[in-house]
Amino acid sequence: MYRLQKEGFDAYLVGGCVRDLLLGREPKDFDVVTNADPDQVRRVFRNCRLIGRRFRLAHVHFGREIIEVATFRGAGEEQSDKQVLNKEGRLLRDNVYGAIEEDVWRRDFTVNALYYNIKDFSVVDYVGGMADHKAGVIRLIGDPDMRFREDPVRMLRAVRFAVKLGFNLDPECEKAIHNDAQLLASIPSARLYDEAIKLFLFGYALQTFEMLRHYGLFQVLFPATENSLAVEDSGFPRLLLVKALENSDNRIAEGKTVTAYFLLAAFLWEPVRMLAKEKMAQGEVEFIAYQDAASEIIARQIRSTALPRHISMAMREVWSMQPKFNARTGSKPSRLIGHPRFRAAYDFLVLRAETGGADPELAEWWTTYQNASDNEQRKMTQPPRSKKSGRKRSYSRKGKDSTPKTEP
Repeated sequence: MYRLQKEGFDAYLVGGCVRDLLLGREPKDFDVVTNADPDQVRRVFRNCRLIGRRFRLAHVHFGREIIEVATFRGAGEEQSDKQVLNKEGRLLRDNVYGAIEEDVWRRDFTVNALYYNIKDFSVVDYVGGMADHKAGVIRLIGDPDMRFREDPVRMLRAVRFAVKLGFNLDPECEKAIHNDAQLLASIPSARLYDEAIKLFLFGYALQTFEMLRHYGLFQVLFPATENSLAVEDSGFPRLLLVKALENSDNRIAEGKTVTAYFLLAAFLWEPVRMLAKEKMAQGEVEFIAYQDAASEIIARQIRSTALPRHISMAMREVWSMQPKFNARTGSKPSRLIGHPRFRAAYDFLVLRAETGGADPELAEWWTTYQNASDNEQRKMTQPPRSKKSGRKRSYSRKGKDSTPKTEP
């Protein structure tokens, strides 16, 4: 920021970093806004890379850290090659530049439109963001319906900020989300996957899930899961989802890692199980039925949120291992425990057992088995002895090489 000022440009901190600092929180990153256009920023910083077509941005690299530098957006009232909207009013490209007084009206929420000026160490507020920040309100700048049509992902951002900050949504914002939720289906599935990860892997997954369902947004992200929630059996599958989300939040609170594929496997497990049950009723073998069901559900889900291949493959492995836990004799348990995804699949089995989707005794057996010694494991996997039946065999006493005689 000081270097930009030294070169004759204005520079401010803006957005979430200012909002979080005012709350006494440590920002996860810092965004800078300036009146220098991207090419001018690149001339100032040799360690700069320009990105984006929809919104042209400069990324200034300092080792592993990246500072995102944006240029003040202009009013852009007339559509041009620098600002493009589709027929629904969604903003496809926005590279109209202007001054800070215009830039503020292009931002989404009032609490994200606070600028920190290093010239006099002041916070610049044009839209009542400080008042909303103090009151704990998420309010859109401008007409909510129009702003959501410009970019429907703002509905997800509104929910994420409300949950993360403990703020309330402005009533006009709530009304617009209820009316415009289906606009989210027009967003590319790859972008919705990125947004879904932000929603569920930042430590408030359970509250976010409930809020998304309340506003009709969850069914756009996970339609098969939403459909399965309408067919509950003694609280399942809702209990499984709630438990999975709680576990995820607890792990993040404890500073532990959370894998996206495990949580997504929990989201889509019930649709997979229901479809596999249908296939088994039609005569398919259990293992094949689960494989085919997993392929179909993932293919449907990708239309909504584009799961990366490494994520979908890991989910499939966790699912396909669930029926294998029923085999507890011979060499099968030792082979299963050596699988790279065993721990995740075992945790998924325990989750199912805790929420009524699997036999608790089965989960207990596998808990004991993996902690047992080699001798104990061999004893646990011995098949039950059955009484021998059949014909008696007698031998003549003529010698060792005599052939046996069979008695009826």
